[in-house]
Amino acid sequence: MGRKLNLIQIEKTLREKKFKIFTPFEFSRIFDTSAISAQKILERYTKKGVFIRLKKGLYAFALDYPNEMVLANRIYAPSYISFETALSYYHLIPETVYSITSATSKSTREFFLKEMVFSYLKIKKEAFTGYVPSQFNEDTILIALPEKAVCDYLYFVSLGKKKLNDRLEVDGLDPKKIKKYLRLFRRKGLERIINDLF
Repeated sequence: MGRKLNLIQIEKTLREKKFKIFTPFEFSRIFDTSAISAQKILERYTKKGVFIRLKKGLYAFALDYPNEMVLANRIYAPSYISFETALSYYHLIPETVYSITSATSKSTREFFLKEMVFSYLKIKKEAFTGYVPSQFNEDTILIALPEKAVCDYLYFVSLGKKKLNDRLEVDGLDPKKIKKYLRLFRRKGLERIINDLF
């Protein structure tokens, strides 16, 4: 089917199926074409400026560039948005955040796309929970619950890898949820910090 595809068909189908970001494998599955054909089509239209290559094996529409929060979930998976990004999103810290920081169960990594920094910090697999699908504009993103974002952030504070923001606002959060997530990290230093806050 690959040779019969034209740009209008491609754009229409991808938009109908809500694929703003896609891999060659997803493309080949959607259009029932071989992996080689899918890669050639993507390369051809990327050269023409229709698609943009976000990183190896990941593409998006150049004129409909995805939101950074949506990108964060797809650039490096499994991951969910957390730390200062989530704290700012929930207005638990007053600062505006100019990079997207996520938790991952894989190795710590950092990516740069269009002057935006996407950071992924490794946490224990047992602690890789406490996130939910959340509606963000017209998209769905995976983001930590407020209590889990606090625990993720304070875990790195306890490791000495982040500095405690003295304007962190925890009033209104559920202490039971905090303690539930806290236990997943099994770290005394984290317990002390959280006990001081609550």
